Amino acid sequence: MSASRTHRTALDQPVLVPGDDAFDHARRAWNLAVDQWPSAIVAPTSPEDVAHAVAIAQERGLRIAAQGTGHGAAALGSLEDTILVKTDRMRAIHVDPRTRIARLEAGVIWQEAVDAAARHGLALLAGSAPDVGVVGYTLGGGLSWLGRRHGLTCNSVHAVELVTAEGRLVRADRDHEPDLFWALRGGGGSFGVVTAVELEALAIQEVYAGILWWPIERGEEVFRSWRELAESDPPDEFTSLARYLQVPPLPEIPEPLRGRSFVVVEAFHLGDTSLADELLAPLRALAPVNDTIDTIPVEALAQVHMDPDQPAPFVGDGLLLADLPEEAIDELDRIAGPGASSPLVSVEVIQLGGALGRPEPGHGVLASIDAQYALFGLGMAPTPEHADAVRAHLEQLKAGLAPWAAGRMYLNFAETRRDPATLWGERTVNRLRQVKAKYDPGDLFRSNHPVGPPRVP
Repeated sequence: MSASRTHRTALDQPVLVPGDDAFDHARRAWNLAVDQWPSAIVAPTSPEDVAHAVAIAQERGLRIAAQGTGHGAAALGSLEDTILVKTDRMRAIHVDPRTRIARLEAGVIWQEAVDAAARHGLALLAGSAPDVGVVGYTLGGGLSWLGRRHGLTCNSVHAVELVTAEGRLVRADRDHEPDLFWALRGGGGSFGVVTAVELEALAIQEVYAGILWWPIERGEEVFRSWRELAESDPPDEFTSLARYLQVPPLPEIPEPLRGRSFVVVEAFHLGDTSLADELLAPLRALAPVNDTIDTIPVEALAQVHMDPDQPAPFVGDGLLLADLPEEAIDELDRIAGPGASSPLVSVEVIQLGGALGRPEPGHGVLASIDAQYALFGLGMAPTPEHADAVRAHLEQLKAGLAPWAAGRMYLNFAETRRDPATLWGERTVNRLRQVKAKYDPGDLFRSNHPVGPPRVP
């Protein structure tokens, strides 16, 4: 198909092949450091379009990779002999304020979803970036700033609609396709092309949230104080992270931040603000140069972390940490602190625990995260040379913190391929493979963290 013009169409039609004028733009992932070369690109507007793409792939011996935005494309690998199904034209949203269920098509990004829910006084368990796709984020688990109180986003899923390898549109929920429903909640995108998800919304309108800022030279001191806060057993309603942040010298960044380096603590709290202020008092006693923590509408949460809102070239990766002792903070400061000459824009440690660590009956494959912290590092990669430098420093970061690593890794922070057992555990991987064998025995669907069919003895 890569050399064929059989399915060549104009820009506003759903199929593109190499050589079409719009192909180069359409093949881009959000992460511009990933160079995707599929055999064809399908841009569906309906489940029927997706089913047609599946039929073409089956007929021609190709595979299917579904992608909303392409934030996590780095781990996907080569798209040779693959049709890339770009779902970004499927953007319908319906929020039912009575049932508190939001139905979101596969191309919806988080800012669109949270804005729609907020119009009804509701909130969804959104991530830190406004333009990450809802579906990919949710299939990988979903770490929300509200997660310590309300759990992983994948366990707020009410139903999933997807097209199977047979071209069938199925609905998976607690009463229909229960094994598939289990697998889709944290098991990634190996089981079909998701066309819509239904998420349970929460009656939340405001959050006490923002950032405390210090010069990066205060990093070790701030990290130690933040660790004391995180280890003090704060209520589930409170979550926070500490972060080394080297702001790029880009013209779109405000002058007070542009090109400067900081250590910051981001905090998020539901409920009585005086309790949050009490928890934050030791950090505020360290005299931050800026304090933006205030009561904000829930739809503004996605702006707090300052993730870029336009496609950019980057390389990132992370670890889950079982512990963060003094020695680990020493390593962080050595690798990412003021004397490190690090090419990483951000190195963050996120507090987990609370509802994120408590599996409940009826949860999906990723019922909880068995770790105390999540570590993630990121650097800009405008050239291959920059990308190599960032990768090398990420490896240094992961090696330096490896003594305190947890036994598992979280899908959405794994930007490199991992052994599936490190993501879910061997027993769970075996069950996922059984689900894969039932719904995709020919391994039609590719994902960034694949679950293959059962191994032949």
